[in-house]
Amino acid sequence: MKVTVAVLCLAGSVAAFAPASQNARSTALAASLDGMVGSTAPVKNFDPLNLATLGSDATLAWFRAAELKNGRVAMLATTGYLVQAAGIHFPGMLSRDVSFESLSTMKPLDAWCAVPAAGQAQIIFTIFLAEVISEAADVHYTKGGPLPTIIFPPINFANGMSPELLERRQNSELNNGRLAMISIMSFIAAANIPGSVPLLVGNPMF
Repeated sequence: MKVTVAVLCLAGSVAAFAPASQNARSTALAASLDGMVGSTAPVKNFDPLNLATLGSDATLAWFRAAELKNGRVAMLATTGYLVQAAGIHFPGMLSRDVSFESLSTMKPLDAWCAVPAAGQAQIIFTIFLAEVISEAADVHYTKGGPLPTIIFPPINFANGMSPELLERRQNSELNNGRLAMISIMSFIAAANIPGSVPLLVGNPMF
C-alpha cells in the first residue's frame, strides 16, 4: 500500500482578543525569538501564526527542539530519496527474497513498501529508540537543558568550536532542515498527487 501525504493542520490566532497581561507576555516571548539560534535573514523572527505566544518558555523550547528534530529527519529523508532515485544501492541481499538492486529500480516510496515487515519494524524501532534516548537527558531541554543531539552516531560536532562558529553552524543546520522539510513534502506530494509540483512532472521517480 502506497504511502500518502499527511495533511498540514494550521491554527488561527486569537491574540487580538487576549487580555492585556497575556498580550504583554506574548510580546516578550515573540521578542525573545530574535535572540534564539535560527533567527536569521532574510526573515528574522518569522512567526506568522504567533506560535511563540501559545505557552511558556518551556513551550517555546519544545517548538525549537521539534523543529530541529524534524529538520534532521527531513534532511535524511531528502538525501535518501535522491540516493534511491539515482539508483545507488548497497550490494547483496536485504532479505532472502529482496535484493538491494531490485529496490533501487523502484520509486523510493514503492521501495519502502517492498521492504519486508520485519525490516520496516527494525527501522521504526531504531527511530523510536533514538527518540527515547534524546528525551531522557538529565536536564530536559524544556527545563533549561541542551537541545537534542545526534544519537546515532553519538558525535559531538561542537567540540572545540568557538561560540561564534557554533552559532553559525547551528543556524546552518536549522536553515538546511527547513529547506529539507519543504523538499521532502514536495517529493511526497509529487509522488502521490500528479501535477502538484510542476518542476517534478515527468520525472520517473515521482
